[in-house]
Amino acid sequence: MPYLASLEKEGIPTILINFNEETCKVEHDSTIHGIPKLRHIVASRNSVGGVSEAEILIQPVLDALIRPLTDEEQKGGLWAPHEPRILFEGTLPEAEEFYNQTEKIPGMLNAPFARYTDGLPVVIPTEERVETMLKGTSHKPDELITLQRDMEMPGFGVVESTMIRKKGDVIRFMPMYRTATVEQVAVNAVMAGCKQEMFPVVLAIAESGGGTGDGRGAGGAFIISGPIYKEIGMNVTNSIFGPGNPAAKAIGRVGSILWRNLGGYKETVTTITTLGNPIVNGGFVIAEYDEGLPKGWKGLNEELGYRKDESIVMPHPGGLIGEWGIGQQNAPGVYRSLQRTGHGAIARFLDVKGIPGPHNYLEYLTKGAWATRDGGFTLVMPPQVAQDLCDYGFKTKQEVYEWIWKRSFEPVSEFRMRGMQDFITNGWLGIEKTSGKPWKELPNDYMVPAGGDNPFDSYNILLCNMEETAVARFGGGHGPAYSIDAWR
Repeated sequence: MPYLASLEKEGIPTILINFNEETCKVEHDSTIHGIPKLRHIVASRNSVGGVSEAEILIQPVLDALIRPLTDEEQKGGLWAPHEPRILFEGTLPEAEEFYNQTEKIPGMLNAPFARYTDGLPVVIPTEERVETMLKGTSHKPDELITLQRDMEMPGFGVVESTMIRKKGDVIRFMPMYRTATVEQVAVNAVMAGCKQEMFPVVLAIAESGGGTGDGRGAGGAFIISGPIYKEIGMNVTNSIFGPGNPAAKAIGRVGSILWRNLGGYKETVTTITTLGNPIVNGGFVIAEYDEGLPKGWKGLNEELGYRKDESIVMPHPGGLIGEWGIGQQNAPGVYRSLQRTGHGAIARFLDVKGIPGPHNYLEYLTKGAWATRDGGFTLVMPPQVAQDLCDYGFKTKQEVYEWIWKRSFEPVSEFRMRGMQDFITNGWLGIEKTSGKPWKELPNDYMVPAGGDNPFDSYNILLCNMEETAVARFGGGHGPAYSIDAWR
């Protein structure tokens, strides 16, 4: 929509083709971007597509492009709602009833949708509780959430490119492009169940925009690196993905509640998420155990340009093609047999039966990793697996990322059959980065990576201090990170 808005404002006629269930979202977005009467045509998901669909749509599209704009259609203007403080005055039972209100959404077949929460009960944000939360930061309650340092931000798709954002730039919360103050974030932190000492983490998450974007990507997941995990009591060992740790559960909810109250997320009205995302539905945050890193391996904070003693949060960039299944790759005892004596199933797989380790476990871990999905992933592993990789010859994380990325290469003839590539390559009219040639001119045997644009952005390794030698994998690698210490 930003691209269409820029064209319209330059006097270039545009027409948007959307599906019926997206109409409300299209009208919302066009208003947000200052072109409230953008012309759009509804296509059918049930059509045969291809030439037949084009024959149906071509005339309405041409008509919409050449028909002069009416006076009403020429009106511009941005929707700028007044956002009142979400603090309820009344008894506690009345407040609980108020904050747990729902409304029926037609686009969800009139299923109830929470007005102020993520659908779970919340802590009521009284004036006193919000005031206590605000003591967790030196920043003033009425201060707008802004970037705390210059940052390079990745674009999305073939139109948007990487951009530099400056320290002091005001953060816009998607999908409504709203701004927010420190106090508004504190209200939502209380609702999520956070404690005062967690508030700098919440503010850093807010600086990231809440991590949920416009709903098209995965979003809502966060990784914490640095010593603050000890201060706030985050679990970095067994059951790192499980329930029971108050800090992880409370902070994990923050993204969803910020998305609802500050971003204005309302399903089928302000965004379309199809199936939704289980990571947002309940929260997802993990912390890194960098004390267990092999010599020469950097923690996430140092990898992303921060100090070793600085605490940061990185929204996890799973994105459209993210793989959110978190699972153990093999029985722990099988891995130990591989590395100790060269026995067991993985040893047979690697053809090293009877040969003691270290062996390259990555050979096993990445087998078929890109068979039906694109892009990179994050590996969460215990110190022993990391040390075994180091002993095998991977002296830095970067060497691991490069090895995995190179393993993802495949010929263009196979790459063309992947589901996202028509979009990523701009209908094969775009330029392939390494060769500098148009995609459509590349020979069938030209090798390209199915595992992301580059090793560092596509892959990530985190350590957790568990004893069992199992590895978990989920989609997405590195992304922009935000200083928690800047919000103390």
